[in-house]
Amino acid sequence: MTTAFNPAGYDTQLNAKAERLRELLAPFAAPELEIFDSPREHYRLRAEFRLWREDGERHYAMFDGDKRKPVFIDDFPIASQRINALMPALKAAWQASDALSFKLFQVEFLTTLAGDALITLCYHRPLDAAWEAAAQALAAQLNVSVIGRARGQRVVFGRDYAEEALTVAGRSFRYRQPEGAFTQPNGAVCQKMLNWAYDVMGSREDDLLELYCGNGNFTLPLASRARRALATEISKTSVNAALHNLADNDINNTTLVRLSAEELTQALNGVRPFRRLAGIDLSSYDFGTVFVDPPRAGMDPDTCALTQRFARILYISCNPQTLASNLEQLSTTHRITRAALFDQFPYTHHMESGVLLERR
Repeated sequence: MTTAFNPAGYDTQLNAKAERLRELLAPFAAPELEIFDSPREHYRLRAEFRLWREDGERHYAMFDGDKRKPVFIDDFPIASQRINALMPALKAAWQASDALSFKLFQVEFLTTLAGDALITLCYHRPLDAAWEAAAQALAAQLNVSVIGRARGQRVVFGRDYAEEALTVAGRSFRYRQPEGAFTQPNGAVCQKMLNWAYDVMGSREDDLLELYCGNGNFTLPLASRARRALATEISKTSVNAALHNLADNDINNTTLVRLSAEELTQALNGVRPFRRLAGIDLSSYDFGTVFVDPPRAGMDPDTCALTQRFARILYISCNPQTLASNLEQLSTTHRITRAALFDQFPYTHHMESGVLLERR
């Protein structure tokens, strides 16, 4: 559910989210929330638009329920200033070029706080030499990377990722954010989340276990707080990005394994061996903290049981309802000692939250 863009009413909607999260955490005796707000506009670093043809011209469009009734978008104040600057320039380019506009049906923007930008153009037709020449010129004209997608085709001019830099505790961490892979949409709030997690983690002399590590968004700063870290992720694209990010930031104490949380649970329980764990001695780790940032469905009971083995559970959630459901199990062994609200998604009912649980 999305509410109207209304910067003047931002504090009211943030207070309502905070109250809802307090109610969800109340049964678990959570401490008072730490609340991290969002910029009121130009906070979203990603945007995706369908294109709708009317009166011989293609328009950026979104839909509010009814797929037959587009809402034309001329500017998009929740999106980054870079996206807003690129939108009219890209529209002018496709209007001037049949090679770019023919059967173009979707446009995706990925930008970063560091100033990088990537545009993906999606087509219902093969990409030919004329398109390639036009797209290469477009990339140079707009100073962006351009990716063309059509059935069975993916053509890249520039890079197939955007470059980000986020500052945590005074240190700048560099990230590759691949096209098509998950990245945090609100860069300013993501930076606040990283700093909160870094502070909550503290300086440790034991090891960190991370599940669902993605492109290493949290891995990079949190690994610097531990003796060693073991991180897992199932997506090949995200694993490759995370490996690059670890190397680019000279983080040498972290091992990354392409396993799902369920598979790691099986490995730690000795249910079956995994070739991807060859050469890794799980028994050599002294995990003091487990960090999880699961999908909206939260953790399954077996993964919850796995996290309960460790003294500290640092849990970032994009769905407070499933967080509360997981807490019913986790609170039998752990208590919440820190809790936070991160307003990743202003003007919607969605919110990001975080808790630190420590063994009772």
